[in-house]
Amino acid sequence: MDINHVQLSDLAIGELYGDALLVSAPLSDAAPAALKFLGNHRRHFTILVHSPGSAFLPDDQLSFLTKILEACRMNIGDVAIINTATAPVAITHLKQQLHPETILLFGVEPTAIRLPINFAAFRPQPYDNCTYLSAPALDLLVQPGEEGRLLKSKLWVCLKSLFNV
Repeated sequence: MDINHVQLSDLAIGELYGDALLVSAPLSDAAPAALKFLGNHRRHFTILVHSPGSAFLPDDQLSFLTKILEACRMNIGDVAIINTATAPVAITHLKQQLHPETILLFGVEPTAIRLPINFAAFRPQPYDNCTYLSAPALDLLVQPGEEGRLLKSKLWVCLKSLFNV
């Protein structure tokens, strides 16, 4: 491969050029729209999902998520569940509005919310006074069979370390 055919990842390009490649919308005096979320966010734990066609999550995925939260000694009132399919989410706006301490991304790439870093699934990542955990989409976790069980066990190991359960 010669210098004229080098391909850079989106993350590498973002790191090299920063905001120089961003097209900015005209500034307005209006504040960004309030994020719509399910829950009360009492424990500053934010869950981002990407579920087209649902306000927040399909029933089977919400049921699974509720069971996970109960195992971590939490409930829906302790978290904020945001569906990125209903409106785009930027990390700066999310942090300004909700002040999360932990963000769990189910099927949402870190770069999709404009995080300047990317990280592997099932590896808690501290960054900018927040801990991030990326995991596959919930529809993959709730699927029957060996693959679903393996993904659930990987998620559980991470959640136990995050919440000391």
